[in-house]
Amino acid sequence: MEGKPTGDRRSERHQETKAEIIRTAWDLTQSQGLAGLSLRDLAGKVRMRPQSLYSYFPSKHAIYDAMFANGYRRFLAAMAQVPPSADPRTGLKAVARAYLAFCVADNARYQLLFQRPIPGFEPSAESYALAPEALAGGRLPSQWTENLARLGVSDPADIDISTALVTGLVDQQIANDPGGDRWARHLDDVVDMFVDHATRRPARAEPRTKRGADATPRGHPAPAQI
Repeated sequence: MEGKPTGDRRSERHQETKAEIIRTAWDLTQSQGLAGLSLRDLAGKVRMRPQSLYSYFPSKHAIYDAMFANGYRRFLAAMAQVPPSADPRTGLKAVARAYLAFCVADNARYQLLFQRPIPGFEPSAESYALAPEALAGGRLPSQWTENLARLGVSDPADIDISTALVTGLVDQQIANDPGGDRWARHLDDVVDMFVDHATRRPARAEPRTKRGADATPRGHPAPAQI
């Protein structure tokens, strides 16, 4: 039985090495932080000379770009595990909990996906194309707006408020009580307060235009609307 052509085997090894580099880069960010990622240390961990990294990635920002894409794929996978709920309020809480759990699990990954920790870094169009599949209303997954719509909440201003409440709570948890639950434990109450407000107040005379509807979500420029 003939094996794979030499070119195919070489391409597979190349992709496997790239994947190893990205896994190792994520590991190093746990101790070095994103901005402090050392290419010399990264090369040593994958058993190659620093200059050899450029055979796989043309620049340090290219490594960050591959990490960005990898992080969003993991985000999509995590959100896909959220079971649908017959009750949209319950569904909102499940989505919010899954989002918070994903964010607090890895601070470096959270920063790269949702903030701007690397001066001058912008994800490529190819990597950022994953974001529209994952997000709606800013930084929360698309299931968030789907459940809001089931509750009759579709005003862009309300969606902005809801995402600001949840993502703000996540930011507070990560920044001020890492590993704890000082803010995380209030997540269900935040969802209930918002839903009660948005569904019981009189409808606005005219829906507000979503500020920056075509603008970039915080952290990165986007080639496509999310």
